[in-house]
Amino acid sequence: MELFDTVRHRRSVRSFEDRHVSQETLEKVLDAARRAPSARNKQDWRFVVVRDEGLRDQLKSAAYDQDFVAEAPIVIAACGVDTDDTMTCGHPAYLVDVSIALDHLTLAARAEGLGTCWVGKFDQEPVKEALEIPDDVEVVELMPLGYPEEWPDAPPRRPLGEIVHYDKWQ
Repeated sequence: MELFDTVRHRRSVRSFEDRHVSQETLEKVLDAARRAPSARNKQDWRFVVVRDEGLRDQLKSAAYDQDFVAEAPIVIAACGVDTDDTMTCGHPAYLVDVSIALDHLTLAARAEGLGTCWVGKFDQEPVKEALEIPDDVEVVELMPLGYPEEWPDAPPRRPLGEIVHYDKWQ
């Protein structure tokens, strides 16, 4: 898929087929995340790839019983390390870095025919407990990954004129 087509056709998928994702395909998608830029090239992300059905059920519970979390054959817990590092602009570097890596991942997944969904509605402590994530690591997002039962329609987007300012905020 051409890049701009991939961007235009990425969707948040909340209904997955019961279909295996090959290790080769998974590694292509993870490699796209690995290649993302990061502040000072620290690469302060870590990904816990969850295939185990029992663990996915625990993640579903931690995600306020959103069924699609457990329905996906894979859930990626995207984590940030070095959480004390702040960029000069004042933002925590790991939040920005993990987000960029996940965006690369979502686009690579779409190019491979896979669907994803950004899940920020979860309770961090049960996720960390289930996946044995250390206390000093932050779970930034959960990302279900798999083949969609269907591709959702595109949600409406604001026109460029509403979101873009040139030279000054006008």
